[in-house]
Amino acid sequence: MTVFSGFNGKWACAHEFTSQQPEKENTALNNLHMLIRKQWSVTNRFSKAVIRITADDYYKLHINGQFVGQGPAPGYHFAYYYNEYDITSFIKIGKNEIFADVYYQGLINRVWNSGDGRQGIIADIIIDGDCICSTDETWDYTIDKSYTSNRITGYDTQFLEDRDSRIKPSGWRAVCVINHDCTFCPQPAKSLEVYSISPAQVKRIDNGWFYDFGKEITGGLSISVIGKSGQRLGIRCGEECTPDGRVRYEMRCNCNYEERWILDEGESSINQYDYKAFRYAEILSEDGSDFEVTKMECFVRHYPFPSSACNIQTSDEVLQQVFDLCKETVKYGSQEVFVDCPTREKGQYAGDALITGSSHMWLTGDPSLLRKAIDNMAQSLCLADGMLAVAPCSFYQEIADYSLQFPLIVWRYYCYTLDTSFLRDMLAPCESIIEFFARYRRFDGMLEKVDGKWNLVDWPDNLRDGYDFPLTEPIGGGCHNVINAFYVGAVKTVEQIKETLKLPHEHESDTLTAVFNKCFYKTNPGFYTDSESSDHASLHSNCIPVFYGLHPPGSEESLGRLLREKGMSCGVYMAFFYLKALSSLGFYDAVYSLITSDSEHSWYNMIREGATTCFEAWGKAQKWNTSLCHPWAGAPIPVLIEDLIGLSRDAKTGKWLFDSHLPTDGFSLKLDIPIMGKSLHFCS
Repeated sequence: MTVFSGFNGKWACAHEFTSQQPEKENTALNNLHMLIRKQWSVTNRFSKAVIRITADDYYKLHINGQFVGQGPAPGYHFAYYYNEYDITSFIKIGKNEIFADVYYQGLINRVWNSGDGRQGIIADIIIDGDCICSTDETWDYTIDKSYTSNRITGYDTQFLEDRDSRIKPSGWRAVCVINHDCTFCPQPAKSLEVYSISPAQVKRIDNGWFYDFGKEITGGLSISVIGKSGQRLGIRCGEECTPDGRVRYEMRCNCNYEERWILDEGESSINQYDYKAFRYAEILSEDGSDFEVTKMECFVRHYPFPSSACNIQTSDEVLQQVFDLCKETVKYGSQEVFVDCPTREKGQYAGDALITGSSHMWLTGDPSLLRKAIDNMAQSLCLADGMLAVAPCSFYQEIADYSLQFPLIVWRYYCYTLDTSFLRDMLAPCESIIEFFARYRRFDGMLEKVDGKWNLVDWPDNLRDGYDFPLTEPIGGGCHNVINAFYVGAVKTVEQIKETLKLPHEHESDTLTAVFNKCFYKTNPGFYTDSESSDHASLHSNCIPVFYGLHPPGSEESLGRLLREKGMSCGVYMAFFYLKALSSLGFYDAVYSLITSDSEHSWYNMIREGATTCFEAWGKAQKWNTSLCHPWAGAPIPVLIEDLIGLSRDAKTGKWLFDSHLPTDGFSLKLDIPIMGKSLHFCS
């Protein structure tokens, strides 16, 4: 693969930013849309045209009035992403025009690396190998002042898009060309799939119209309306409806999706720029005056998700519904990063990416987004010892549990791809994390008072199964189970990586495992406690040691009995480790029963409450600000494929193997799964 050598073009930005110094926030420039354009001519016939492009924070690109793509994926300036598009079909002989809407948000959040004064765009158009048009001083720009809102929703996630269609682009002038400090990635990032869908249901309501798109989606609205100049409309989106059948725009997840639109005379059109997660929409007249809607569509967006994505057909209707629910959630939760949710935060958390990334690889056969996520996490080590919990973004948050899962994410990627070169590259970041946490080791090697990062255990806190240790911030004194289980597991995983790479290493995990068991394992009755001073045995304190294989020989029956009795007394995130632990103990019937359960803590309970994508918790009322699209709930996908179907890869031959542990009596399941350019089929 050719390594990118850099742009021919110059970094073009708005003059409003030329006095702005990087790292110095200026909120007066927040929520700024720069419209930029350039005309050029093509005189000869050609075979292929491509464009390489990136922007800070984001661009939406059109050529000759046709939408081409959008991006870039969020990234740190020292490893910045760009896109490459084949634009052969967009270019014509004669005059051509390129147009982009370049957005600078300016907020410190989990979405972008913004709020730093870096703004602009750079691009090259290459025809048959020759660069024939690049960003330079001859490009024109203006600021789109039709965006009138300064209202923010979510966790400072996005500006609401109030629009005034009477305000037209004007005052075009030459861009400012500056030196930029970006170091670009060696290859282009994959671009999002963007496509339009129409509502599944439309109905008239008081003062307007109601739309149901049939399921939770991620995207923005494209609307055209005929009305009067100055007429005011309200646009509302939501994940669910109120009891009287109206859109619940003040959503459970702490997002308020109500926006305002002032019309021009005749037909006015808007295409929303940022994306939301929603199912329902309304458009309303504020004063009751008439208007005509001539177009209402949603532009859906997500990471490439092939039509040949993994599918199952099974005689168990609940299993079918649960699998499809998780699949939809992973699809819409995979944007340019694996978002924890596409509403409130829109950020890539390491713990979420472990589950979503595993699911996405199995569903699509494409490990590229997980590899990018691993790169992003490793890059954050430049900004925080021990790794940031959410990356790449300008919001700094640190979670100890997630840092310690990084070697596991790397290992799972390797087991799928057998990419030894990448495994070797990621060894140093893994070792760096182990070295960071070693500063919290006490005399026997256990971690104590890990107060540099949040000790999570599980979330929300009411789904920790009574975990008997005060998880304050900063954490108090004492030695608790889960953080040490993750630490010993991380050390063990790094040793496994070194063995695979045939590198010499100490077997420290054996010693640490013995100390861990001495501290937390109670031989009679045969389970782990939450801390050295506690007699309480939570689900979490028992499933993590089992997941990593830390439990002493002969303890399988007692631990399996305890875990089975616990049921799903945890959050949806911890369900991944819980189901994996039960599988490793051989309790496959229990795993199957839990995936297909209809209890209050089950995936079917989400379906019963109207879900088309997985919730952040088992039910809408189980977390005060529940997101109704949260892909960290996707555990059934990797557990079903890896443990119940028993799909694994032989590290020596690279062949894929099946070892089914599915029910046999009156049960059938067919699986079609794409794996890195191959198609595997399983039939029970």
